[in-house]
Amino acid sequence: MILLNPKQLDRTYPDERSRAIMRATVEFFEAKGKRQLKADDRDRVWYADFLEFQQREQAFATLLTPAGYGGDNADCRWDTWRNCEFNEILAFYGLHYWYTWQVSILGLGPIWMSQNEAAKQRAAQLLRDGAVFAFGLSERAHGADIYSTEMTLTPQSDGTYRANGEKYYIGNGNVAEMVSTFGKMAETGDYMFFVANFHHQNYELVGNVVNSQSYVADFVLRDYPITEADILARGSAAWDTALNTVNVGKYNLGWASIGICTHAFYEALNHAANRRLYGMYVTDFPHVKQMFTEAYARLVAMKLFALRAADYMRSASPDDRRYLLYNPTVKMKVTTQGEEVINLLWDVIAAKGFERDTYFEMAARDIRALPKLEGTVHVNIALIVKFMPNYFFNPADYAPVPQRSDAANDDFLFDQGPARGLGQIRFHDYRLAYDDWDLPNVNVFQEQVAVFQESLMAATPDEAQQRDTDFLLALGELFTLVVYGQLVLENARIYQVDEALVDQIFDFMVRDFNKFALQLYGKPSSTPVQMDYYQRLIHKPAVDEARYQHVWNEHVYALKGAYEMSE
Repeated sequence: MILLNPKQLDRTYPDERSRAIMRATVEFFEAKGKRQLKADDRDRVWYADFLEFQQREQAFATLLTPAGYGGDNADCRWDTWRNCEFNEILAFYGLHYWYTWQVSILGLGPIWMSQNEAAKQRAAQLLRDGAVFAFGLSERAHGADIYSTEMTLTPQSDGTYRANGEKYYIGNGNVAEMVSTFGKMAETGDYMFFVANFHHQNYELVGNVVNSQSYVADFVLRDYPITEADILARGSAAWDTALNTVNVGKYNLGWASIGICTHAFYEALNHAANRRLYGMYVTDFPHVKQMFTEAYARLVAMKLFALRAADYMRSASPDDRRYLLYNPTVKMKVTTQGEEVINLLWDVIAAKGFERDTYFEMAARDIRALPKLEGTVHVNIALIVKFMPNYFFNPADYAPVPQRSDAANDDFLFDQGPARGLGQIRFHDYRLAYDDWDLPNVNVFQEQVAVFQESLMAATPDEAQQRDTDFLLALGELFTLVVYGQLVLENARIYQVDEALVDQIFDFMVRDFNKFALQLYGKPSSTPVQMDYYQRLIHKPAVDEARYQHVWNEHVYALKGAYEMSE
């Protein structure tokens, strides 16, 4: 079973402590119960009970402290494999519980990447004390445009600095003991990363910019004193730290979508399978079966891709930075697929999805946030297309990357090096994954990809189209689908996924390829030669009623009653 079921935690771990944290976290939420979970959400109750739980359990301390900084806790390491499931579990019960963990990850990034050993030791102790962290990057006027940051540090005669400026949309900014803050020197414009503390009298907490359980702060530093002990990085190192921290953090958004969709799927299926309309169960209607089957196929693909991307993150090195394509694909594609899954389920349960006592009511609201955080979909597609030439036309030889569930500290994530040279990154031949499968819809999809690759050579976008973001976004969607399918197929082998389910996944992949091909066809700047290619991209998926019924009966409907949250 590929989906998380809190009542059957069967994921394998190399150590008992990891399993115990996951089990304890599930038990915390199940003991809280859905009724209280929903009441806290409606009343926007600060999640102090969860933060107290994680401190008692030492969850954040164990999971977010790199090896070597954990003191007596030998289980401390930054292990992306186990962090994936913790991401998933938190979002399964509510986005806001996930959010305080996520922004702590972002806040810790600049600290663990720095050369400031005293700051690292302080962060480790604060984690043991149960603290959360914050990432002071974005600003009200500029968002995450770090070129334009207005937070400044002014040198003083005694060798200290005074920080002045406002940061906006900063999660945990109300309680973070260490706020990793991005700014620049007032005189030289050199970038700086430093830490601030919410207790300080020169730290003005303006307010919460959102209407939810989370606290997303607007704060101002007014002549805030900064010493050398507070400096994390300077110059190009500070710039690289900002981007490399986002590389680590934005991956988690895909896992939040997976957790939300999984809980919503169980709830929607249980409702529909037990509701009778017009003398039959809702799940007997052909269109309902189709919507559930597609939602399930999309959800499984989301998880297969995100898990496989983690293998490449954990295996990365200065000579293998393929993760820099796969990470933004998790951020962009998995989160937008999450919206598709919720839309399909919502079309089934209809008005039930608005009811105050359902998890779904939260899911339908919160799933929209994830494509819009840590860089919009558009920003991530613009990043992804930089990899397209080498991906299609300049493959390299790499040793196969295995499943990385081992108990290792992911050292490279905090030593990624300069955040440049993306156009020089090379990839293994994507066709290896596709050639490893002989399934009708995988074969149809391969035909589409072959035509797409040919179009890039024979009808290359001209200079004007390459500057046209609208055109590039649609082109990037097609490229992303190729990458998405590749890693889904790689991981389907690792997890020995039923071939019928794999072929069902590629049924929607073929249709999605058609959708974006049609968008490109209709772009104002598409040329007649390009339009011919984009027409040739459109294929009908292979229809197989026996395969479809097998997936419905053995995978989808089989989950009826598999999970329901305790009241």
